[in-house]
Amino acid sequence: MKISKGIVEKIFNQGEKEKPCEACGYLAGRGDIIIKNYPMTNMDNSSEHFSLDPAEQFAVIRKIRQESLELIAVYHTHPETSARPSDEDIRLAFDRNIIYVIVSLATDKKDVKAFRVNKGQITEERLVIEEKN
Repeated sequence: MKISKGIVEKIFNQGEKEKPCEACGYLAGRGDIIIKNYPMTNMDNSSEHFSLDPAEQFAVIRKIRQESLELIAVYHTHPETSARPSDEDIRLAFDRNIIYVIVSLATDKKDVKAFRVNKGQITEERLVIEEKN
């Protein structure tokens, strides 16, 4: 999967703004190229997990389709832990076709990784961060 440095920066900025809670949203594009991020509300208002507002989800999915894009990934931040799926992330990962992008805010190093989760099995996906915005 490819994502621009500009979109990654937007996710980090959202995460810093929403700290200590996890920030979350959708990533959309074409094929394996992320074109746009859609910040969403963490209904749980928690630093350990997130859930999306169903009404907001439907509105964003509608917008993605109107823009002729596809939903590729769900992203969220880990304010105090690494960019690895937590037990909670694994337990709540129901769609094996979606990519889960996790961004760690725990250090100054910008750590972002992508995963697929299928029946509790985690596979790290190749993630290329491109310089172009």
